[in-house]
Amino acid sequence: MTGEHQSLSLSHQRPESPLRPCKLPRIDGRESTEEESESIERNMTPNSRTQRYLVAIEYIGTRFSGAQQQATCRTVMGVLQDAFQKFIGQPVSIFCSSRTDAGVHALSNVCHVDVERISKRKPGEVLLPHEPAVVLKAVNHFLQSKFKSPSTRTPMDIVRKLEKSEGDIMVVDVKCVPSDFHARYKALERTYFYRLLSGKEPLSTFEKDRAWHVPEELNVLDMQKACSVLVGHHDFSSFRAAGCQAKSPIRTLDELTVTEVASSPYFPSVLDREQSSYGLASSVSVSKKLQDDSPSLAGISDELVENSGAVAFHKFGVRKRHRCFVVTARARSFLYHQVRLLVAVLKSVGTGDLTISDVEKILEAKNVSAAPPMAPACGLYLGHVNYDLPSDI
Repeated sequence: MTGEHQSLSLSHQRPESPLRPCKLPRIDGRESTEEESESIERNMTPNSRTQRYLVAIEYIGTRFSGAQQQATCRTVMGVLQDAFQKFIGQPVSIFCSSRTDAGVHALSNVCHVDVERISKRKPGEVLLPHEPAVVLKAVNHFLQSKFKSPSTRTPMDIVRKLEKSEGDIMVVDVKCVPSDFHARYKALERTYFYRLLSGKEPLSTFEKDRAWHVPEELNVLDMQKACSVLVGHHDFSSFRAAGCQAKSPIRTLDELTVTEVASSPYFPSVLDREQSSYGLASSVSVSKKLQDDSPSLAGISDELVENSGAVAFHKFGVRKRHRCFVVTARARSFLYHQVRLLVAVLKSVGTGDLTISDVEKILEAKNVSAAPPMAPACGLYLGHVNYDLPSDI
């Protein structure tokens, strides 16, 4: 089989229909090496040409009604399944490692899907599976394709319109895995990040639905002390929302930290550029020239100037940046809404509404009513799902 055929060459397409997306750009075709072919065949389902792929995706959760597919809502799995169906020409079922809620984002959520590659020239003929690079590029193409409404609308057309691409989801990695590899049950640990922006100023347009805006100042040292109380092996019933389907509230929280980072988006200030150009030392000094020429020491340089003892200043037209804090939570698995409930407690400690003793009492209460209302979904990011993947997969 030639590289063009294996790479989805569309030189003999049928005329486009209203449901047919724009033409897929040709993917650089090449013959599979003997080693690649052996690896693909080794990971295929026995006695079939069905290949299971592990697929990592990133998405902005704002316009999704969660990850899990729903009949009448736009969901991550619904959009992804639709893209796969356009790619291979038949329905697929996709299983994800973490079923994020509406409004929650993902830097890398992982799912698996079984794909049987059927010849388009000879219907019924099963071909060798696509290489992962082909799957990645093709599915991303269909994720960006706009749905064209047909002249006659059916209930399925309405669902398809809900699943149309908004440019807020993308495949970032694909691997071939054995047929018994499950994205959810094979996960060794999951890492979540939660962003809080502290400051009185209204939230920037660029940060809308990307973080929790906390007008009060946050005491990061007290928040870190609270983390030391919550990390480890505990009964987390106080951090388990109603509707949780887990059989046990016992979990081991391997990591819970609070870190102050640069606000995003970050652009270099004049000071940053001067240091980069001339290799200056990391100490902060503000010259009269920088004060006159710089629209502001943008980025985190405002904080650097304040911390260095220099006189901070503000220039017209430049937004004062918020302080940005990231809560990192890492565990093999989490209870329903556990991370957002943990963040709510940490935030309350940071603002002074709760003490470390209060945190201990909330944990010991083993009742979610003892905890403050959970943090909003917009600040939560699924950062990474870790697996023990053999090097030859």
